[in-house]
Amino acid sequence: MTRSLDAGASLSAHLLAAMAAMAPAGVRIGCRTIREGDENHLLPQEARSIPSRLPLMRRASGAARWIAHELLADMGLNDVAILRGSSGAPVWPHGVTGSLAHDDEMAVAAVAPLSHVASLGIDIEPALPLPDDIFALVAVPADRIDATDPYLAGRILFAAKEAVYKAAYPLDGEVLGYEDITVDLDASDAVTKTGRRARLVYCVAPCVVVLAFVDGVRSPPLSANGPAPDSNACSTKRFFFAERSQKAHTVRPLTEEGERHEKPYCHRFHQHRWHRRGREAAQRDLER
Repeated sequence: MTRSLDAGASLSAHLLAAMAAMAPAGVRIGCRTIREGDENHLLPQEARSIPSRLPLMRRASGAARWIAHELLADMGLNDVAILRGSSGAPVWPHGVTGSLAHDDEMAVAAVAPLSHVASLGIDIEPALPLPDDIFALVAVPADRIDATDPYLAGRILFAAKEAVYKAAYPLDGEVLGYEDITVDLDASDAVTKTGRRARLVYCVAPCVVVLAFVDGVRSPPLSANGPAPDSNACSTKRFFFAERSQKAHTVRPLTEEGERHEKPYCHRFHQHRWHRRGREAAQRDLER
């Protein structure tokens, strides 16, 4: 099932159609254009659990959670607060897995019962080429991206690794660098350094959205040494560090009339490096 919280908006309608075509059975997925005032859709408990006081971040979190509330209501779970946990990841109700994401303009969410999938991760990016300097940080020789559009291959790879990280972390409690995730877009799957495998589906228009999901019930990773760590555990050595690049790009979103207009977009990217604030940065990535 898919749901758009943006009736009449052409961009979200186009994205919803693309997401509907890719969503696996049992996974509910939705989108919404982020609007002024969306921060007011945070439930009181949610608002208290999100430390950021930046209006844009709270607005995006409100939009993503509003979608998730509607998707959960479709499952019979009404008025459920989706808190930000101590690890930085959203806390889902018992028996449910889910994921939230947003870029500067659009929020997306996905939920599913644990009887269908063990974990979900979602990411959204603009349908633009990934700058070469960021691609060099993200790609490893074992990645396979030949099967997709060369124009967007780097961007899809970037979003796939973000989505896999979100899907793997609740199961393994392992903070991963880009080199710790190998993506095979030809086979539509990915594997982490612990042996955790995730399946991938994605769309590329009007935005790049990648959904990663782990089949089956929650269990230790395939090649982990010992049991999976607690979901709130977080490595302090490796992390994704959020920065804003100096390269401005152009997004050409559809207006309600179907025409396109230009809007500047500064691409956000993540780098994994040693840093005394690494734990906090990794936790922020889980929330995004």
